[in-house]
This record gives sequence, C-alpha cells and structure tokens, in this order.
Amino acid sequence: MQKKEIAIFSGSFNPIHAGHLMLASYICSFTCIDEVWLVVSPHNPLKEADDLLDDDHRLEMVRSALLPFDNLKASDVEFRLPRPSYTIDTLDHLVSHHPDKHFTLVIGADNWNQLPLWKEYERLLHSYPMLIYPRAGEEVVIPEGLSEGIRLVDAPMIEISSTFIRRSIREGRDMRAFVPERAYEQILLNGWYR
Repeated sequence: MQKKEIAIFSGSFNPIHAGHLMLASYICSFTCIDEVWLVVSPHNPLKEADDLLDDDHRLEMVRSALLPFDNLKASDVEFRLPRPSYTIDTLDHLVSHHPDKHFTLVIGADNWNQLPLWKEYERLLHSYPMLIYPRAGEEVVIPEGLSEGIRLVDAPMIEISSTFIRRSIREGRDMRAFVPERAYEQILLNGWYR
C-alpha cells in the first residue's frame, strides 16, 4: 500500500490567517501532497515568545479555521515534545509514530535561507523532502545534489503577516477579510490581541 503524502507546515499561527490557508490549500491542490498538517508550535527557538497567545488558544483557532477543509489538519504534536521544539525532532517523532505516512516539510524562502541555524540542518536536508514557498525579497538557491528532494513551489506570494493582523486588531481595525471566519469570531469573543 502506498504511503499517504503529508506536508508539515509548522508555525506559531498567532493568529492563523488567510495566507496560511491559501498556501496549505495550494500545496494540496498543485503538488503530490494528500494532506497538510498545520503544526502549532509552542515556541520557535529563533523568535521571541513575548507576544505569543496561549498554546491551546492558538490550536483552538487553527482547528476551527480548518473545519471546512477535508485535507487540512491541525496538529498539536509539538505540545508533547521537549521545548523548545525543533523541526528535526518533530519530523523524527512523526515518522516513528506514523509509519504509514510519508512526510514533507513546508518552509518559506526566508527559513530556507536561515536553515544553517536550525538544529541538525544537514540531516534535515538529507532525510526529509522539502517544499519551499516564495517570500518577497528572498532568493532560493537549491544545491544540485539536493534538487531531487527539495523544490520551490510556484505558490502565489501572499504578503500577510500575523504581526500585521495583531497590530491591526489592537488598533481596532476590522480584519475579517484576513482571518478565517471561525478563528476571527474566537478572537473577538475572547478579546485576544487587544
């Protein structure tokens, strides 16, 4: 039996926004990926944790935002792993717990260009396929020896950031068009990011 192709798209999703959904949907529709798992990260070791909404609140927002999508799933796998969470550890854990699935990492061009800062990045490069999505101002160069497992996807470039959304909500702006409806309802109901 052929293994199901799963793409791992990790992030703080603080909050999840339309750009995240568009990219995940694009990957399912235009690549060989069957499902995209949006892995809610407790804390990215390369980012400050000060402005991070509670882990369970962010997971709740992602789950509610993904309800209309059959092939997009929310994952809290990193909540049960040692912190800070590292991508290589997450992927190793997923592979050992889901032998019936084949995992591909989804990263932005900005993260691709920072990969040497990541834990065990060389093993990551040689152990897991990657899909790189374009980011403004970031050039992607894939070394020749890695071109089989790593590729740039021609996804639309969506320049929406969670930082922009949080700031706009604090300023009292209507961000309905930028945040999935169910997640936005939770933000308003709970007064998050005010």
